Amino acid sequence: MGKFNLRNGEVISGAVLAALGAYIVLQARGWNYSGPDGPGPGFFPLWYGLTMVALALILIGRTALRADATASDTAETRTNRRGLATWIAFAAAIALMNTLGFIVSFGVFTFFLVGVMFRKPPLTAALTAIGTVAVFYLTFPLALGVSLPKGVFGF
Repeated sequence: MGKFNLRNGEVISGAVLAALGAYIVLQARGWNYSGPDGPGPGFFPLWYGLTMVALALILIGRTALRADATASDTAETRTNRRGLATWIAFAAAIALMNTLGFIVSFGVFTFFLVGVMFRKPPLTAALTAIGTVAVFYLTFPLALGVSLPKGVFGF
């Protein structure tokens, strides 16, 4: 049997997901599993957490037992970095939403996705961002009467 492949992003993410699933299970154990009307508030989180732990352990096991990763994994590494950059941009957009407002933060996020991640020209990225924000504005505040978070610019 060869060397275990434990220094891999999939093993690390699997371990983090297993820890998160264990935390969810521990928290769900404090809630009622079932009530007089059927499943209680602890039913779904308990099974969700258990499923998360099981799938994370399968991910760790399959990755650890797989043959050693080679240097040809650069395409996968590049894809992982792009995915991570997208999640960081998404988290930044959410964090800045209360300060800049939904329209600006979502517009900048959309511009980043189209212009940087999809490598489209700046004009295409700007028009896509403006169009997407316009659709959200027309849908929520105007059509549905639901306000979007406003920032320091007043919109």
